[in-house]
Amino acid sequence: QVHLVESGGGLVQAGGSLTLSCAASTRLFSYSCVAWFRQAPGKEREFVAAITWTGDTVNYRGSVKGRFTISRDNSKNTVYVQMNSLKPEDTAVYYCASRSGSKCAARAADFGSWGQGTRVTVSS
Repeated sequence: QVHLVESGGGLVQAGGSLTLSCAASTRLFSYSCVAWFRQAPGKEREFVAAITWTGDTVNYRGSVKGRFTISRDNSKNTVYVQMNSLKPEDTAVYYCASRSGSKCAARAADFGSWGQGTRVTVSS
């Protein structure tokens, strides 16, 4: 397992922006698919976005397409998600997760390493 630490959450007004970071302590992270998931109170954890280890393929859930951008800097063992035009329905705890190898995924069960989460609250 890879130790992951998320940061960048906070309180923001609707329409605002936040950038979340997911940092790993091992360079093995650079050879992993990394995804962001989120879980709102009383709801199931849901996929948000994923990026392959090369960064050349990304995938988003429909409701965040055009508003969120996932990226990575393998020299820093860090993956980011830039979140723009935030909506109250984006309020959740956001988790990053990684799985080794070239294939990415969108199911939580396919990821073996998880961070502790960072809370994002969007006020209306």
